[in-house]
Amino acid sequence: MSSRADVSIPLCVPCVPRVLTPPVERCMGVMQSGTQMVKLKNGSKGLVRLFYLDEHRSCIRWRPSRKSEKAKITIDSLYKVMEGCQSDIFHRHAEGNFDSSCCFTIYHGNHMESLDLVTSNPEEARTWVTGLRYLMAGISDEDSLAKRQRTHDQYPFSSLTFEEADKNGDGLLNIEEIYQLLHKINVNLPRRKVKQMFQEADTDDQQGTLTYEEFSVFYKMMSLRRDLYLLLMAYSDRKDHLTAEDLGNFLRTEQKMTSVTTEYCLDIVEKFEVSEENKQKGVLGIEGFTSFMRSPTCDVFNPLHHQVNQDMDQPLCNYYIASSHNTYLTGDQLLSNSKTDMYAWVLQNGCRCVEGGWSWTAGTVPDGEPMVQHGYTLTSKITFKAVVETINKYAFINNEYPVVLSIENHCTIQQQKKMARYLQEIFGDKLDLGGALNKDSKQLPSPNLLKGKILIKGKRLPSYLSADADEGEVSDDDSADEIEDGFKLKNSSVSHQVESVIRKKLDSLLKESRIGDKEDTDSFSIRALLQATHKGLQGSLKQVVLHCEPFPPCCSRGQEWELTGPLPRQKTIKLSRDLSDLVVFTNSIAAQDSLEESTPLDVLSFSETRAQHLVHHQAERFVSFNQRQLSRIYPSAYRIDSSNFNPQTYWNVGCQLVALNYQTEGRMMQLNRAKFLVNGNSGYVLKPPPMCKGSFSPFSDDPLPACPKKQLLLKIISGQQLPKPPDSMLGDRGEIIDPFVEVEIIGLPVDCCKEQTRVVDDNGFNPVWEETLSFTLHMPELALVRFLVWDHDPIGRDFVGQRTVAFSSLMPGYRHVYLEGLTEASVFVHVTVHDMFGKGRQLRGIKGLFSRGSRSCADAPPGPPLRKRSISQQLLRRTASAPAKGRKKAKPLPPPDGEGVMAPPPARPPRAPLRHRPISMPLEKQLQGSLVLSPSEQDGPVPISEAPPGEYREVRRG
Repeated sequence: MSSRADVSIPLCVPCVPRVLTPPVERCMGVMQSGTQMVKLKNGSKGLVRLFYLDEHRSCIRWRPSRKSEKAKITIDSLYKVMEGCQSDIFHRHAEGNFDSSCCFTIYHGNHMESLDLVTSNPEEARTWVTGLRYLMAGISDEDSLAKRQRTHDQYPFSSLTFEEADKNGDGLLNIEEIYQLLHKINVNLPRRKVKQMFQEADTDDQQGTLTYEEFSVFYKMMSLRRDLYLLLMAYSDRKDHLTAEDLGNFLRTEQKMTSVTTEYCLDIVEKFEVSEENKQKGVLGIEGFTSFMRSPTCDVFNPLHHQVNQDMDQPLCNYYIASSHNTYLTGDQLLSNSKTDMYAWVLQNGCRCVEGGWSWTAGTVPDGEPMVQHGYTLTSKITFKAVVETINKYAFINNEYPVVLSIENHCTIQQQKKMARYLQEIFGDKLDLGGALNKDSKQLPSPNLLKGKILIKGKRLPSYLSADADEGEVSDDDSADEIEDGFKLKNSSVSHQVESVIRKKLDSLLKESRIGDKEDTDSFSIRALLQATHKGLQGSLKQVVLHCEPFPPCCSRGQEWELTGPLPRQKTIKLSRDLSDLVVFTNSIAAQDSLEESTPLDVLSFSETRAQHLVHHQAERFVSFNQRQLSRIYPSAYRIDSSNFNPQTYWNVGCQLVALNYQTEGRMMQLNRAKFLVNGNSGYVLKPPPMCKGSFSPFSDDPLPACPKKQLLLKIISGQQLPKPPDSMLGDRGEIIDPFVEVEIIGLPVDCCKEQTRVVDDNGFNPVWEETLSFTLHMPELALVRFLVWDHDPIGRDFVGQRTVAFSSLMPGYRHVYLEGLTEASVFVHVTVHDMFGKGRQLRGIKGLFSRGSRSCADAPPGPPLRKRSISQQLLRRTASAPAKGRKKAKPLPPPDGEGVMAPPPARPPRAPLRHRPISMPLEKQLQGSLVLSPSEQDGPVPISEAPPGEYREVRRG
């Protein structure tokens, strides 16, 4: 591996204003002035709104809106802008006869939501499309952490915070506005301290107000990091700056970087130091050091893992493969819309196995277009051809590794031939697997061998059929088999009124059940929910049918419309030779409750219910099966809310294609993202060697007795700019949070555990914990490390934010853990990993700089005592993170009761984990920048997993 210190390394640089060409500048001006457009909505005639680009060019806003300030779409969240009437919403408004040159669609957010707009003339539409694409191009290649620094400079909230606090817009802030602002951003400081900093920042003849420049000084004093200042002093022999030699010592000793040269350290000074005087001297002051420590170079995620870094020449069965379930759906499994855009979204986010859905006959026309729809439901339909075209367009934009297209076929022979023709004509050479066929037929080919190829997963005709046979019969494997026929919708052609009744009933039941991401299907009967839906809808629909004209199209007069009914299920279906011949390495076989012997080219599919039974009763055999061929696990058909199971349960036994509902954000998708980020988000991650060959027992107390264990020591030092809980009833006006950090290990059952810090009262801006948490891992290659921040006593939900990182992706030393989806919120930690042999006692916590009673984190000599405080020290004593006299001590953390309301604390409260409430958070863009780890650290942590309920062991510190 080449030395990073000998080459130019891309580090964060100050933002340089971009020179805009006149046409683009005019676009920006028009967009910021605002344009009246018609906003189309599903089932609505459209709303006239004024849309405009905010002054920071960071978001699109509109008015009037009941959402007030929340009516906005950030530029960061934009996925693409399409001209013309191409979206589903425009198609439903076809009667509007819109001029396509006046129409455009903005796709944004995690769920590919569309904003469909119509302008009064083509010039306005072109202006917005050009301007938005320009803004998107400006952020598309910017890593989120680097952009954070360039955009916000040293003190990111200062400009935006000033504008929010300046209620009357006079460009000045008085002391009362400052008090209100501090409460809003979770800062609880004594008024005396705030007033002192206010007076020192107010330099223009003591006017009693702060200009923006003065407020920046005030914010700078408040934001100075005491923890980073002490760290700087520890390596600078008590000076207020680091020389190039000091910085090199810090990088080698704490950050475990190798080949750190003086030139590299001076390069850091040049890029991060804000003082020209310091730059000339070649030293790094506290502001420059803070900027460097918050840069991508010091993020907790290993930057080398942004690229493919694993062996990609092993058989496919040796990899976990990122997989999507019912890819086309945008919401629940019963009523939501189907969109081809979902394929584009998941493929560009690393997914390598997509579902072509249930292909059905279109109406009663024998040679009609094959359609993709979720069977036995009221979800909308899309054409199979459109799905294939979208996959072909987006499959290999960000990723060359093979894509698996899973097809569940319920079409006529004629339509199957049409499907085969579409696949061959559109995919072309991507279906040519001749090169891979020449290899060993007893094992699957490798991802490298299949680069740029698309594998069709479906049924094959049996080998005993004559080669001349144009068709034959195969088993009719239905992924909805676990649902009793009485619970399947008999006819999807229902009236709008009937559909409305179903939607309202379903929404009501889902709100009552709050299914969310259920890890144990037995802990809540999703079947009971569907039964309740069935009974409730039958009663409601009878009333609708009896009191409305005309009758639903599926009913005759006087006949009750039935939600369910006896639906004879065919045991076999006819399969076309044309479609069968396209299936090469991925012959689909629906598995029941056993692991039948089959060839490596057979893919066994299990519903989560059947797979869970195998995990608990035949785990070792399941591991052995997955060593030679592929298995696919998909969510239970009773998860009509599109919730997700815990994928770690099936990763633990080596299942490769663990399919999740990508449209449902939450805990399980966060684990899935962390799992696949470890190998450049390529969609392929190598299984640990013990799971690829030989016997392995995932439920053993010591699964690898001959291998050393890993001890992970996490020093939780401080937090930065932690917001109030996202679903707080009072929003920014709510109480200042009382945060604490919980760290969870998710992996083999023996490794799964949680530990948490104490609570810090009334401080979300810069809480300090200074606590060490210790974990032992038997199989670190499977482990995920999940950092969660909670509010001890909020109104409503107490979840603040999270970040999940594979153990193998953790970087050693002092690192910032940025919470996913939150712009500035972070936790500052120190990461250490030790090898542990035998069953000896765990090592005690590291003696760090921030440990009570310790002298310095590097165990360096303390140096001579300070006789006179420097200016920097005096400033430090006035920062918000300096201890304040009279501040309340942190209260102990009482255990939560079953409803999430905190119970009175016992004398010595146990550290029981709080209930997690997942929320929707967008995925962070990939990080950049790095230095090479020393050889001893490169085999560090790896992705994690999650155990079934009851497998967690609570860790308590004595």
